[in-house]
Amino acid sequence: MPVSWRNPRQKLLLCAGLDLLGLVLILVGIVNIRSQSLEGQQIWIVATITAYLLLGWLLGTYTVLGWRRLPRWALLQRLGLCLLTTLMVIAILRWLINPPQDVWLVYRSIQVSWLLPTMLWSLLMRVSLRRGALQAEAPQLLLIASEVEVQKVLKPWQQTPTQLMPRWLPAEEVIKQPGQIVIAISPSVQQHPDHYRWLDALQQRDPRECSFTTPLAVAEQQLERLPPTLLPEPWLSYSEIPWNTLFSPQRQLKRVADVVVALMLLTVTAPLMLIACLLIWLEDHGPVFYIQERSGWLGQTFTVLKLRTMKVAPKHAPVTWTTPGDQRITRIGRWLRRSRLDELPQLINVLRGDMSLIGPRPERPELEQELEARIPHYRKRHWMQPGLSGWAQVCAPYAASVEDSELKLSYDLYYLKHFSTWLDLLILLRTIKTVLKVAGQ
Repeated sequence: MPVSWRNPRQKLLLCAGLDLLGLVLILVGIVNIRSQSLEGQQIWIVATITAYLLLGWLLGTYTVLGWRRLPRWALLQRLGLCLLTTLMVIAILRWLINPPQDVWLVYRSIQVSWLLPTMLWSLLMRVSLRRGALQAEAPQLLLIASEVEVQKVLKPWQQTPTQLMPRWLPAEEVIKQPGQIVIAISPSVQQHPDHYRWLDALQQRDPRECSFTTPLAVAEQQLERLPPTLLPEPWLSYSEIPWNTLFSPQRQLKRVADVVVALMLLTVTAPLMLIACLLIWLEDHGPVFYIQERSGWLGQTFTVLKLRTMKVAPKHAPVTWTTPGDQRITRIGRWLRRSRLDELPQLINVLRGDMSLIGPRPERPELEQELEARIPHYRKRHWMQPGLSGWAQVCAPYAASVEDSELKLSYDLYYLKHFSTWLDLLILLRTIKTVLKVAGQ
């Protein structure tokens, strides 16, 4: 049974590997045609390949493969931008380093003759991957659920559409479906009187072509989140989470990394924060910092420090959500939010132990009272230290409503259950991507 639906990044990694293959093969072809030696070119080979792959990741030429639909023009634009920026990076490096004349690989004509065919190769590989030409055909993803709960079960996929969407069919129709299928069975269907009859008919099929799971398991594996509405009650005790092990090497490494990285970031970004503070003060002569109470580990409150990005509110103004295009955001504040520079003072909270670099974002206690009342399992997000960035922050948009908070909670619960050093590293890389693209909100 193909497992591509289980790993959302499998196709992206395959695509990066195919890009690397294309870069190498085209370079070998150029060397043979020109009868040139690669002696002394190694550094520039590595620089060009690294720039092309990293810029392809940064500009989203790999992430488009996860889209529900793939507009060819958008893909061509991203690949073209990747080509131009790679040429620009190598040109700048050549100007800064000024390599000897015998380093022929940095010549603009050579770079174009190498990277232009590579861009066309990348386009062909992405289109082929989307059409299933380079991978086994994905199975049908079918849902068996009662008619009254179909919309609730399908809501997670409607919020974050994927290329392979589950399709609801009556059990009698599922039995007739040919080919490879993955059947997600809602737990409530097991109470149906005909449950064992059609389940027995499905179990008689070749197990390589027909497998069974639940909507929750599909969401966890395919969407990499745990929608609260699909979780049973009770679900996941504190003793079951990876974070709970007091002397876990991963937990100890996380704290060491928090301190070391926070000190490094404070040192490196201190000039930027000073400039930002000056610009904030020059805009409206108001306070530079914004001090606020947030909920931390096990719901205990702590004081968080941020660079002020909004107009100074009246003393007794009610607590409200921040919405996209909010008129309270200042001009410099809008830029600080997009670049995430307004979060830098929270590195002090990380050093104090109030926060971690990676974890669920701390929310205001005034808003959490409503969220806990309306969203199942909301309080479980307090079972880990809050973070400067997190799985929800790199996967979901800014929360401006209860529904948005439920979406972000689904990612927080996934992180809670699957906490690991590798997941933290993935979140860190995606946070860097967001900062470099100035794509925050």
